[in-house]
This record gives sequence, C-alpha cells and structure tokens, in this order.
Amino acid sequence: MPGHLLELYHQLLDKFGPQHWWPAETEFEVIVGALLTQQTRWESVEQAIENLKAQSLLTPDALADADKGTVEECIRCTGFYRQKRERLQLLSQYFSRNGVSKILERPVDELRKELLSQKGVGPETADSIILYAAHKPVFVIDAYTKRICECLGITGGYETLQRYFEDSLPGDVSLYQEFHALIVAYAKQYCTKKRCDECIIV
Repeated sequence: MPGHLLELYHQLLDKFGPQHWWPAETEFEVIVGALLTQQTRWESVEQAIENLKAQSLLTPDALADADKGTVEECIRCTGFYRQKRERLQLLSQYFSRNGVSKILERPVDELRKELLSQKGVGPETADSIILYAAHKPVFVIDAYTKRICECLGITGGYETLQRYFEDSLPGDVSLYQEFHALIVAYAKQYCTKKRCDECIIV
C-alpha cells in the first residue's frame, strides 16, 4: 500500500503539473496565509494578503502593533475577521518578540508544540507553517486530504492520517509540498457531487 501513495503522487503530477505552492514572498507571509485560510477559500486569502501589503502590514512588527480596525478591514474578505484579527495580531506579537527565523529554526517537535500553544493555531495551521515556512518535512492533512483518504479506504483522525503519509513516503520537503498542493488541486476539481463518478484515483 505505501507504494500506492507514490503512484498517486506521480499520477496527479502528470495530470496537473507542478503547483509551485505555497505562493508567498516571505516566511511571514506564509504564516499569515496559514492562519487566514481557516474556513475560507484561498482566493479570499490572496485578497487579504494584498490588502495587508498595501497597508505595509506584512511584517511581524507592523502587524503586531497595527490599528485593529485597519487589520479587520484588510482581512474582512476571509470571514470571521474579528476573531482572525485577534489571533493574527497575537501570533504576530509572538513572532515579533522571538524572531521569525529563530522560531522556524527549531526542531520539528519543539516548533510544532510551540505553534500549537498559540491561540487559534491547530494542527493543520501549525503543520502548514512547518512545511511551507520552515521547510521541514511534516505532511499537512486538510479537508481535501481527508476526503481523498476516505475514497482510498484510509481512515483515522489527523495524527493517524499524517503518520500514514509520512510512513509511506520519503521524508522529502519538496515532495510533501508538491503532493499536498496536488491533492488540493485535484479535490477542488473532482471531489464534488457532479464529478465524483469521474474520479481517477480509485
């Protein structure tokens, strides 16, 4: 069965090509995007990122001390904007105090524990930061991945599914990044009621 995941990876890569994900100019931009993408579409996150850039707020120091109303207006398009504003500014204060590079350089287990202790940061958000900002090999399990796992007959909670992917694949950051992005690209197109019968992976 482990070989099946590599086979699936190559199948998706042949179909969709490299995804060049996560699109960001800095590690902190990845961090902001990882938190904002909770319960919303990526297109809305891109708009919020552009809004924050236009206000010169895409650094930990600037965002940590920014006017609450200004931040909320920038990220309103992502939904739950008051809650996200509070969490985003708390996370920015944490990175401002400790330094983005210093935090991201920590060993995976230590980094993950630290991120999970921040308000509003759950496993998926923490792992997205670790994989795409810190460039360390942890596999991100999101709603799309869970859906595809169900189709493949792979069941379990977040940690179980993550362990399955990590045990079945080489511990390669680029592979994890590309595979996760390909799963998202595939699920967006095919995991709907209208196209489920066209599924190419089962």
